Amino acid sequence: MNKRILYIYMVIAAAAIAALSGCIKNDIPYPRDQLNFLEFEAEGQSSSAEIDTKNCIVTVNLPEQSNLRRVAVASYKLSEGAEVVSPDLSSPLDLRENVKVLLHRYYDTEWIIRANQPIARCFVLPNQVGTSVIDVPGKRVVAYVPKTADLRALEVDTIKLGPADVTTVSRNLNHQIVDFSLPLRLTVSYHDEVEIWTIYVQTTDVNVSTSRVDAWSRVIWAYGEGKAGADNGIRYREQGQEEWITVDAASITHSGGSFTARINSVKPETAYEVQAYSGEELGEIVTVTTQGLFTIPNMDFDDWSLNGKIYQPWAEGAEAFWDTGNRGATTLGDSNTIPGNITWDGASGRSAMLQTKFVGIGVVGKLATGNIYTGEFVRIDGSNGVLNFGRPFTGRPTRLNGYMKYTTAPISSTNSDLAYMKGQPDTAHIYIALTDWEAPFEIRTNPKNQHLFDIKDEHIIAYGNMQWGSNVDEFTQFTIPLEYRATNRVPRYILIVAAASKYGDFFTGADGACLWVDHFWFDWDY
Repeated sequence: MNKRILYIYMVIAAAAIAALSGCIKNDIPYPRDQLNFLEFEAEGQSSSAEIDTKNCIVTVNLPEQSNLRRVAVASYKLSEGAEVVSPDLSSPLDLRENVKVLLHRYYDTEWIIRANQPIARCFVLPNQVGTSVIDVPGKRVVAYVPKTADLRALEVDTIKLGPADVTTVSRNLNHQIVDFSLPLRLTVSYHDEVEIWTIYVQTTDVNVSTSRVDAWSRVIWAYGEGKAGADNGIRYREQGQEEWITVDAASITHSGGSFTARINSVKPETAYEVQAYSGEELGEIVTVTTQGLFTIPNMDFDDWSLNGKIYQPWAEGAEAFWDTGNRGATTLGDSNTIPGNITWDGASGRSAMLQTKFVGIGVVGKLATGNIYTGEFVRIDGSNGVLNFGRPFTGRPTRLNGYMKYTTAPISSTNSDLAYMKGQPDTAHIYIALTDWEAPFEIRTNPKNQHLFDIKDEHIIAYGNMQWGSNVDEFTQFTIPLEYRATNRVPRYILIVAAASKYGDFFTGADGACLWVDHFWFDWDY
């Protein structure tokens, strides 16, 4: 080929490349992973901040003495490559209102930082009826005293309307004789806040009331209001019976004129009449019906089925109630939660054998924690999992019981934040929660958009757990008491989780740790 022809080819090629380059667009999108706060610490916080990656909210827990106008950020950690655009977190934040924070990498994610600052307020008069109503938004206090009381000369036993140690009040009322015949206005100041509170004291003809009764299956909780310092209590009877039973004083707690009784050993699905008393006076009779007893499927873990190489903790063709992480583990290996051939009593049947394993080939893989839980494995997210925690349940048990045995091992895999745990004995964990979630709780183990169960979740009604950090060589009975945060809230979901590695959600645990669980059951009484 002569030089002239070569030159012509070169010119044509250059023209073609130029033409094509004019048509090419950069349509490759940047990654759109959510930008997250991974850690957050404020100076003087009362407990660790709560980071909600699902709703992009950081909740800072502060003691009541903290000045919300000036909350200094001690430290924080963001997703890789993310930076704070606004506001400047090196300056104190005014957390009297929620603060919007914009995180940026190639795109933006908006977060909210908010404060949680409980302030204990109280107002107590000797012989008052019930407990004072303290309306924080309305800045008012309402207290009731017997009709015979002289409103012009009442002694104040206790008053506290602002944070301890930093509050000043325009008038000192503690242990003073005060005229409450008219509403009393007080100026309450702390930090840079100035609040005008109004105290109303009223007389009442009702010196005792049965304010609320909550019926469980074998327990009834009764709440009353009476004269502070009087003989206050609760009595009850099965509907249709004549004789009343007085609740023992040891089962009653008092707070001023308010009192709460726990009535044990009642019958399920039975109507009862409950009544408060204060001295010789009786409150109204409240009639309630107790709940029945509840169970959930496969609490003995005898039922299993096999879908390919995925073991499932329910019988073939049965409706699932429990699930495992096996769908995630089998992407790189075999099921690590399988039916166990040993049982708590040595009889026929199965248990659940939860094994923590490194699954993969060579160094390519991930630690998979042996687990079983009430809920559903929804889908695989790369090498991570998305789960729904919880199954429908409206009962209110008092304890979860069962049998377990455990073999621990030195922790072999950790994430960067838990690297200090490497070599320590692994820990098994079993916990139970009753919740009023609107829907099952979504769990995401992917660190980029991680969303995990939090025992501080406001939807949790009751919670209990146990942990084991050493070998338990034989099946041993355990009992987990449920601690209720309210007696009148009815659960919608039950969550029971058993895991061979407590920090398995963070891919931290021991290759070789193994937990067996068998024969769970509930108690309904105290």
